[in-house]
Amino acid sequence: MSARYQVPIGVEIATSWAWRLIVIAAAGLGLLWILQFFSEITVPITVGLLGTALTVGVVDWLERLGVPRIVATFVVTIVMLVGLVGLVALVGQQLSTQFDELRTSVVAGIGELRDWARNGPLGLSDNDLNRYVTEVQETIAGTGREAVLDQAAAVGVSLAHFVTGFFIALFAAIFFLYDGSRIWAWVVTLFPRDARARVNSSGHRAWASLTNFVRATVLVAMVDAVGIAFGAWILGVPLTFAIGVIVFLGAFIPIVGAFFSGLIAVLVALVAQGPWTALFMLLVVIGVQQLESHILQPFLMGRLVAVHPLAIITAIAAGITVSGVVGALVAVPLVACLNGVVRHLADEAGNPLQDDGLPDDVPPDAKVPPEPEPA
Repeated sequence: MSARYQVPIGVEIATSWAWRLIVIAAAGLGLLWILQFFSEITVPITVGLLGTALTVGVVDWLERLGVPRIVATFVVTIVMLVGLVGLVALVGQQLSTQFDELRTSVVAGIGELRDWARNGPLGLSDNDLNRYVTEVQETIAGTGREAVLDQAAAVGVSLAHFVTGFFIALFAAIFFLYDGSRIWAWVVTLFPRDARARVNSSGHRAWASLTNFVRATVLVAMVDAVGIAFGAWILGVPLTFAIGVIVFLGAFIPIVGAFFSGLIAVLVALVAQGPWTALFMLLVVIGVQQLESHILQPFLMGRLVAVHPLAIITAIAAGITVSGVVGALVAVPLVACLNGVVRHLADEAGNPLQDDGLPDDVPPDAKVPPEPEPA
């Protein structure tokens, strides 16, 4: 008997699978470590890629109208920047005009809270209240000068990283919009010649999935923002527009973003209008988010991205475990791209002559890709 068969076949198969899975896991962990180590570069580039997926359709449309692509790229970029700055300016203007009213409401709310603590179920005396206030003041005053300087330095470093990342994302998006096809052609040339056609078609499928995901996310965020802001306006809560902008931006951060943005709306209602208005505001937030999470998001993700809600939740949990909020932000687009590539390769393997595996909106020249030229 051959020495090969002295090992039971089950053990041989299990070990063959085991070492391959170990190699795959080690390669995946190594890739994640590299991406996290260079997060100050990889995260802004990822943000720029997501912004490109959102706006590349407009650039392509302007180019079809006869506008040079470089001009279309700068027009779209400037419009997006002006829109972002305009949102921030409107939020600042609303905060400045309603600050005095909100400050008065805060003072009145603190007075009501003190009366409730004195006359309510807590039954605290004036001496108890004064003692608690004194302890808080002493805790704040006891913060050393070095700790304050350390906090200020940390804030400065974080602000510098944010500004640097913003400009990296901006320039990355500009070059992706203008020269994305040549960049992708160069990436394809890194693969063996026989595999370039499949890599190219898989890349187009992944890009289509990413574009659909970004569009669905923007639509979901818009519904959240409009619904919660409209509810705040009906209830007479101040800073309605600012609440809508915060909810819109928070919707791009999975799970925690929707929770904290809704919590801000409830807190503003509590401070400005009292507990009953805050309760109704909480019901509005819960209703809108339930509509979004159980109806709108599964429908859009299922129809546009073809990713199961369970896969989305698992991806978010894995992203948070690996890299916190940034990992959760990147995990779902990555899963959407991988899902598109796997479905494309499976369709191509099952019927390679009749189905190219690409969606209908991919240009025909992408279905039979030419040999990419080196950049």
